[in-house]
Amino acid sequence: MRIAVYTGSFDPLHIGHLAILERLSATRDFDWVYLVISPQNPFKDPSKALSAERRYRAAVEAVRRHPGLHVWVDDIELEMPAPHYTIRTLDALREREPGNEFTLVIGADNLENFANWRNAPRILREYGVVVYPRRGYDAPALRDRLLAEDPGYRIQLLDAPMVDISSTQIREMTARGEDPSKYLM
Repeated sequence: MRIAVYTGSFDPLHIGHLAILERLSATRDFDWVYLVISPQNPFKDPSKALSAERRYRAAVEAVRRHPGLHVWVDDIELEMPAPHYTIRTLDALREREPGNEFTLVIGADNLENFANWRNAPRILREYGVVVYPRRGYDAPALRDRLLAEDPGYRIQLLDAPMVDISSTQIREMTARGEDPSKYLM
């Protein structure tokens, strides 16, 4: 099976994540999407995230509310020792499920800085990435720049809607006492 691996803090899951999950579920490129809850993103401040277990349970509930999705909420990173580098997660998935082919899902904002990720060339060659659009980022140009470095990189652009909401904005709304429920998944 072909599996899209969508990792993140998902603090909280919102309608932007839902749009991506719907698109990945609808495409014939993937049989399943694994939504992998990251206990701690190495690039983010750990004090701002809810506990990983709480985010995992919230993700399971959110996905249950959308039975048409081909999404499995995966806790593989919750069982792994830190640091939580994406390459380690992808390798662990491949070891756990050797018959499946895994592809990482990232936003165009992450593609711009992908060279900073641990073993980025290996991820791009062995697993590949599917890139969803983000406002302010030219995904085709970013892809072309990386392919000029190595034509063996596997970079697929996802035709998905851009939803201008972020988990950070939702947390800020909540802190101000505003109701963000219309943005939650």
